Amino acid sequence: QVQLVESGGGLVQPGGSLRLSCAASGRIFVIFTMAWYRQAPGMLRELVATTTTGGPTTYADSVKGRFTISRDNAKNTVYLQMNSLKPEDTAVYYCYTDLQNTYYVRQDYWGQGTQVTVSS
Repeated sequence: QVQLVESGGGLVQPGGSLRLSCAASGRIFVIFTMAWYRQAPGMLRELVATTTTGGPTTYADSVKGRFTISRDNAKNTVYLQMNSLKPEDTAVYYCYTDLQNTYYVRQDYWGQGTQVTVSS
C-alpha cells in the first residue's frame, strides 16, 4: 500500500558529506512524521532525526550540528544531509514514516535501509 524508497548511501571519507533521500509513495492520505534511524553492526537501532508536521525537528545528540533533516511535502520525500561524517556514523540508515493511508488507517512504515560507510 505504501512504499519507502531510499537512496544516497555509500562510502565516504571522514569529514565528508552524504545526502540521503527517502520517497514515500502509494495510498497516502496524510503524513505525520518522517524520520531517519540507523543501526550499526551489533547495536540497537537508534533514532537519528525526526520531522513532524506542525512540530519541531529533533536530532540525536551525536549528530546535532552535523546532520540536517528536511522534508518536501509535495513529493512526500525526506532528506538527511550529513556533514562532517565520522567513522562512528557508519551504519545502515533506515527511513521511517508514520502516516494515515487512504483507508484512514494510521500505520508506520520502514524503508529497506541504505548503507553508509565512513572510512579512509
